[in-house]
Amino acid sequence: MELVLQNFQFLLTGAYYTLLITIVSMFFGLIIGMVVAIARLKGNWLISNLAKGYVSIIRGTPILVQIFIIYYGLPDYGITLGPLTAAFISLSINIGAYLSETFRGAILSVPKGQTEAAVSLGLTPWQTMRRVVLPQAARVAIPPMGNTFVGMLKETSLVSVVTVTELLRSAQLLIAQYYVAMPFYIAIALMYWVMSMFFSYILDRIESRLSKAY
Repeated sequence: MELVLQNFQFLLTGAYYTLLITIVSMFFGLIIGMVVAIARLKGNWLISNLAKGYVSIIRGTPILVQIFIIYYGLPDYGITLGPLTAAFISLSINIGAYLSETFRGAILSVPKGQTEAAVSLGLTPWQTMRRVVLPQAARVAIPPMGNTFVGMLKETSLVSVVTVTELLRSAQLLIAQYYVAMPFYIAIALMYWVMSMFFSYILDRIESRLSKAY
């Protein structure tokens, strides 16, 4: 463990990039997921099927393949991205597909009578969605969204294959330097666990606050 303490600052830097990738990817994933969910529910035939196809492709292929396509495949077409940018894009696109299904289910869980009542009061479809449907759907979406968020935190380890020095990559570099594996793997496992517990706590608090409103 002495080696871990000596290199703890380096591991903390890796943890910082893990959190950065998670938060940025989750932010854009939330936007993508919401847009795709609404497109599937409210869009015309073409838009709805395009959104459905996107979800099917992303959920039906490994995230590692998606990372390789973004980082190693796009340069074939003249699009070269840095490792961190490729990580943001690939994980955002991936998480967006899963969150779209979460949002779609949450929106469908809101009774139709709520929408009908809002329309009868003169609200436009967009106002109804923003003021009536989405606030209620958010309460339903928080628990599965929390599981997705924690899962994304752990899946950031996959971007180490494109040389992003996140937490796992940091440990691998230290292992290559010192030829000792177990202390570093135990250290990053504990760090992943602490970060997961922290985000789970925050999401539980959000869920509790939303539940009180209803």
